[in-house]
Amino acid sequence: MNEIMQTLLSHRSIRSYQNKPIEDVQLEQIIQAVQSAPSWINGQQVSIIAVKDPVRKKKFAELCGGQKHIEEAPVFLVFCSDFYRAYVSSKIEKTPFAVPENIDTLLVGATDVGIALEAAITASESLGLGTVCIGGIRRKLDEVIKELNLPPFVLPISGLCIGHPAEDPGLKPRLPVKAVYHSETYQHDIKEEIEGYNQTYSDYLSERSQGTQTGTWTKTVANFYSKIYYQGVDEAINQQMQISHNKEDSKDKGREA
Repeated sequence: MNEIMQTLLSHRSIRSYQNKPIEDVQLEQIIQAVQSAPSWINGQQVSIIAVKDPVRKKKFAELCGGQKHIEEAPVFLVFCSDFYRAYVSSKIEKTPFAVPENIDTLLVGATDVGIALEAAITASESLGLGTVCIGGIRRKLDEVIKELNLPPFVLPISGLCIGHPAEDPGLKPRLPVKAVYHSETYQHDIKEEIEGYNQTYSDYLSERSQGTQTGTWTKTVANFYSKIYYQGVDEAINQQMQISHNKEDSKDKGREA
């Protein structure tokens, strides 16, 4: 197995970091890896904002729901879906700007961020650093947008802590391949694989916590998706992307941004 495969298959989320900075050259290499990732139409619909200031990291830790590892990590990156550059391009070329009326752009932006995020994670781990993704960046999306001084058509999608690991949490077991990999068509009968994974997951929790933690994967996932977990996201997206149910109105908003 080559080094790249070893890095990918050894991934684990790190939530405790040493009080040790990341070298500038390391961060530069990580950003270079992000910029080398593929994107839809080569539109490069991703922007990354680095937060290093301790006071600001503490603020983001609070906005994300009290995640202390954001404070501990020397660098906190915020990955954004970015169509502001497309808007500027439309002004330069004097063309209509249809992003506010095209829901597919939300999928495009989130997909591009996901690809870029994985590039950053793999690059970081290849340098001996640890990472953890922070979906909580969307917990108070309107406040995050203000804190980062984002222009219209730019949306925070995920945060990423990067630093020198102060822990080795071990590998978390994944679903059976049969539950996620399908040949030719989607196979609906996956209940047996999921129930089998429940036992594997429960054993993992018990072993990791020395018997103090119990639960199943289905219980965790079902509880999480039983409610709207981040209130206000839809309103923040509508405002930031200037989305309107009236197509002509959304065109006007986009041109006036």
